[in-house]
Amino acid sequence: MVQAHGVLLVVAEPHGQIVQVSENLPGHLGWSLDDIIGHGVDRLGPELAHAVRHWAEAPSLTLAIPRRVRLTTSTGTITALATMHRPGTGSVLVELEDIRKTPPKRTPPLTARLTAVVTQLSAAHSIAALADLLVTELRDLTGFERVVLQRWDVAGHAEVIAESRRRTLVAHLHRRVPAHAGHAAMRAHQLRQRTQLSVDLEADPVAIHPPIEQSGRMTDLTAASLLAVPPAERAQLRADGVGALFDVSLLHEGRVWGLLHCTHTSARYLTVEVRAAIELLAEVASTRISALEHYAEAQAEVLVRRLEHRLIEATSADGDWQRALFETPRQLLQPLGATGAALRFDGEIHTTGEAPAPTDLQRLFAYLDTLPMAAVFATAAIGKEHPPLAGMSRSAAGVLAVRIGAARGEYLAWFRREQPHDVTWTGANPSVAPAASPAADPTWREHIRETALPWRMRECAIAKAIGASVADIVTQLRSVRVLIAERQLMKMHGAVEAMDEPVVITDADGDILLINSAVGRLIGGPHRQLQTLEDLAAAFSDAEETTEMLGTLLIDRRPWRGEVRLAARAGDAGTPVAVRADPIPGVDGGLLGVIVMLTDLSERHGADVARDRLQRLILAAQRPGGAPGDAPPAPPTVQALVSAIWANAGVAVSEIADSADAASIAPLLQEVEAATEHAVRLSAILGRFTLDPGPIPDGE
Repeated sequence: MVQAHGVLLVVAEPHGQIVQVSENLPGHLGWSLDDIIGHGVDRLGPELAHAVRHWAEAPSLTLAIPRRVRLTTSTGTITALATMHRPGTGSVLVELEDIRKTPPKRTPPLTARLTAVVTQLSAAHSIAALADLLVTELRDLTGFERVVLQRWDVAGHAEVIAESRRRTLVAHLHRRVPAHAGHAAMRAHQLRQRTQLSVDLEADPVAIHPPIEQSGRMTDLTAASLLAVPPAERAQLRADGVGALFDVSLLHEGRVWGLLHCTHTSARYLTVEVRAAIELLAEVASTRISALEHYAEAQAEVLVRRLEHRLIEATSADGDWQRALFETPRQLLQPLGATGAALRFDGEIHTTGEAPAPTDLQRLFAYLDTLPMAAVFATAAIGKEHPPLAGMSRSAAGVLAVRIGAARGEYLAWFRREQPHDVTWTGANPSVAPAASPAADPTWREHIRETALPWRMRECAIAKAIGASVADIVTQLRSVRVLIAERQLMKMHGAVEAMDEPVVITDADGDILLINSAVGRLIGGPHRQLQTLEDLAAAFSDAEETTEMLGTLLIDRRPWRGEVRLAARAGDAGTPVAVRADPIPGVDGGLLGVIVMLTDLSERHGADVARDRLQRLILAAQRPGGAPGDAPPAPPTVQALVSAIWANAGVAVSEIADSADAASIAPLLQEVEAATEHAVRLSAILGRFTLDPGPIPDGE
C-alpha cells in the first residue's frame, strides 16, 4: 500500500514498459489504469521518459536526485516531483509526489541555516545538549507540533530523552515505549530507510494494481518514500490524534541508536528539500553521537589504564594485585556508576562498597558458571533474571560481571542497588486485555521494584576492558608461578633422583610420574621402563599380591606398610624389601597421587641372623656344663669369669641390636662374637694354669 498524496509506477527494465501503478493514478492524472498499464513511460510525457532513461543508465540508484517534470494527463499538463530507485527485482519504482498544476514558487536555499545548525551540533558537549538542539531545530524546520528524540536501550525499550512541543500538548518527556516482537523488524526498516514521511493518516492508503508482478513476485516497497503506515500502527496513531508523521533514524555503530519522531494533529507535507536538509542534520548528529559516546569511553579508558598501572605496580612489588584493586574503591566503582563490587579469585571473595552477603555471592557466581561463556553478563534485575537470587535485589539488583580467568568460578562483578521508581509507558499495557478499540493516547504507569538503573553499552565496554586488564594480570601472575613451580620441580626432581632411597611417585591413576635410580639399583634392572604401579609390582616374587595391595591405595586410599621379596635372580633367593606406600589427598578431597618408598632389608636380615647366632651361643654358654668339647670342669672362679664375659656379650648384643644403622649391626655382632669367644678361650687357659701350673703345651 502507498500513501494517497502520490502516485507509484512500476517500470520493467530494459524496455521501460509500465507494469503496475497505484490505484489513485486516475484521480491525480486523469488516465484510467488500462490507459497506462502496458504502455511506455513516454505516455506520461517526454520529460518523465527522459528522466527515467537518465536514471536507468546510472549504475546505482541508492540516491537518485528528484526532478520536477511536466506530466501529460488526459486533460492537459501538470507538474510533479519525480524520483526513481531500483528494488532489485528486475524493475524500477518511479514515485510522483507534490503533484500540482503549476510549479511551486522557489524558496530561499537552506544551506546558510544548515551551516549554522551543523556548527551548533558540532559544539554540543553532551548527548542531552545535542538532543535538545535537534528537537528544537527540527520543529522549527518542519513546523510539526511535536518533535521528540527516542533513544533505544539494550532491552529494546525506547525512552523520550528530549522534546519540543506546542504548549497545549501533553508532555511526553521521559515516557518509555516497551519493546515488542515487531520492534526488531521496525528497526531493521529504519536502518534501511533513514527517513519516512506519512503526510495524511486520515486518508486511506492505496493499493497497487495489479498486486503481483508479471514474474509472480510481490513488489518490494520497503525503500519507497510513498510507503504507507501499516494498518494497526495507523489506527493507533489516529487514536492518539496524530494526523501526520515524520521519522528520522539516528545511527551509531551500525545500529539504530535513536529516532527523531515528529507528529502533527493534521495532514502536513514536507518538501524534498526540507527532508534532505533534515537527513543531512541526522547524519551530522549521528557522527556527533559517535564522537560523544567514544569520548566518554576514552575518558573511562584513561581510568582503566590508571587502574591497570596500579595493578601492575602492586604485582611487581608484592604480588598482591587484589589489595591494589580494592584499596581505592572510587577508581573501581565510579567509571561504571556502581555502588559495590566483588572479586572471586582462587576460591576467595573480596568486596568493596555495597555488596551482597558471601552466601549470596557464592550463589551468584555459581549461577554465572551455568551460563554460556560470554564477555560480559549484565542485568538490571537479577531477581527477575534468576529468581533464587531475588533476596539480594535491595543492595544489588543490578549485576555486571566479567570472567577474569579461563576457568569458571573466577569473576569480577559490579553491583547497583535497587531504584524503586514509576515509569510512564506509551502503548498497550501487556498485563491488561486489549480493548475493542484503541484508546486515545494510551499510557499507563508502572511502579518498578527490584530493579536498578540499566547498564549502558559504554559501561559494559568499560567492564570488559577492566576485566581484560585483570585477566592479563592473572595470566602474567600465573605464568610467573608456572616458571617458579617448574624451577622448583626441576630442583625437586634432581633431589629425589639423587636420593639413595628408592622412591616411586605416581598420579591418581597409578601412572608413574617419577622413579629414581635407586629403584633400578634395588631391582637390578631398567627402572625407566616401569610405567605404572602394576609394572612395579611385577618386580616382586608375589606379583599378584603386591599388585592387589598397591591397587587398594588408589581405591581405598589407605596407607600400606608391608614386607615383600624381589623376584629371585641367578645366585640369590630374592632381596627382602620393606614397602611404605602412602596415598596423598588433594585440596579438593580427591586423590593427588601415591608415594611408594622401598627399603632394602638385606642388611637388616643379616643383622638378625648374626644376633640370633650370638644369642644362642650366649644361652648355651650360660647353661651348666656349657663348656665346649671335653674340657674338664673349670674351677668356680673361672666359671664365674666366663659367665661374666657372656653376660657382657649379652648386654652388647642388646645395645648393638637397637642401633638404627642396620648395615653396621652384623659386623659389630660378629666382632662381639669373636671377642667373646677369644675371652672365653683366655679364661680356659687361665683355669688350666690354675689347676696345673706346669708348662703350657704348644698351640694353647
